[in-house]
Amino acid sequence: MRVLVVGSGAREHALLLALSRDPGVTALFAAPGNAGTAKLAEQHPVDAASGDAVVALATKVEADLVVVGPEVPLVAGVADALRAAGIACFGPSADAARIEGSKAFAKDVMAAAGVRTAHSEVVDNPAKLDEAIDRFGPNWVVKDDGLAAGKGVVVTTDRAEARAHAAAILDHGHPVLLESFLDGPEVSLFCLVDGETVVPLLPAQDHKRVGDGDTGPNTGGMGAYTPLPWLPADAVTTIVRDVVEPVAAEMVKRGSGFSGLLYAGLAMGKDGPAVVEFNCRFGDPETQAVLALLESPLGAALNATATGTLASLPPLQWRDGAAVTVVLAAENYPAAPRTGDKIVGADADGVLHAGTAIEDGAVVSAGGRVLSVVGTGPDLAGARADAYAKLDAVKLPGGHFRTDIGLAAEEGRISI
Repeated sequence: MRVLVVGSGAREHALLLALSRDPGVTALFAAPGNAGTAKLAEQHPVDAASGDAVVALATKVEADLVVVGPEVPLVAGVADALRAAGIACFGPSADAARIEGSKAFAKDVMAAAGVRTAHSEVVDNPAKLDEAIDRFGPNWVVKDDGLAAGKGVVVTTDRAEARAHAAAILDHGHPVLLESFLDGPEVSLFCLVDGETVVPLLPAQDHKRVGDGDTGPNTGGMGAYTPLPWLPADAVTTIVRDVVEPVAAEMVKRGSGFSGLLYAGLAMGKDGPAVVEFNCRFGDPETQAVLALLESPLGAALNATATGTLASLPPLQWRDGAAVTVVLAAENYPAAPRTGDKIVGADADGVLHAGTAIEDGAVVSAGGRVLSVVGTGPDLAGARADAYAKLDAVKLPGGHFRTDIGLAAEEGRISI
């Protein structure tokens, strides 16, 4: 297969790296890619959210499969354009991508499917905001109903902070979603979905807050680890049976059948899993850790999903041990990150690029989350040690990272 990967982050770097290990993949292309993916794939500058541009490139490079990494092109209908042109695509239609693009749509699907989630209310009129806010708390969960790159959520016990975030969302012309707070540790479960066929990957946990100890504002994700030593052995089976399969079946029933990667973000409370959110694509930074342990050919799995043959795919095989991803962020992230700083050590094994570019032959920072450093080991402690040892060799002026990715799990401080 000749495979084109659309996107420019560390998630796409991880996808390309895993695809490069698949003997069935004979050529790799990235659109637009980054400074790190250039070593794995032929790069092409293209507007990733333009269906016409992606179709033209896929046709030009004779791609057998296109893998769409980010959510924005999927919500914009890039997968529809590819399928209309007769090109196999891993990624849902714009109709199905509403599971992420509209949280209100996702809530409606979950209600119809009988899936546990937070009580919620949509507010689209500033005049009704205070009255609605008073129906929630003492923990407020305030979300942008549209796409917000993982940073549209505020969870707070401060009513004024909750109201200010909601008002800012409304000022941008987006509806606000207010939710009740779900207790319990969070799990990210990625599933290959082809209509009603569901194949789960390894469960992971993301670290959203910018600072150690889950302090500071939300980010796009500062690190992740897999597997989860505190998660019961039958939890993935339960999540697939009670959450993912009912949602997949409901979407088929609505004529919005899902094809691609359905990401369930869940809170594991005492009453079982409850959905925090759904995403319509691989998550970042969890993907970097999960794919580090995949032994099965990734191209074959993605192609089976894209071509409607997932049910006949052999069971996925995984390496023993654990993997940890630590994100190195630019100074001032997640606010207005500083860019243009030269990076030392960016070409080492286990270092995946996100916000990077080449200037005068050097790798420089070009975004907020600059690199993802992936460590593996026989257990979580070994994987953490490997990741942080690799990170020690990377230098970025003003760069910052969390020192506690996976630490609470390693120390046995997470339980349901």
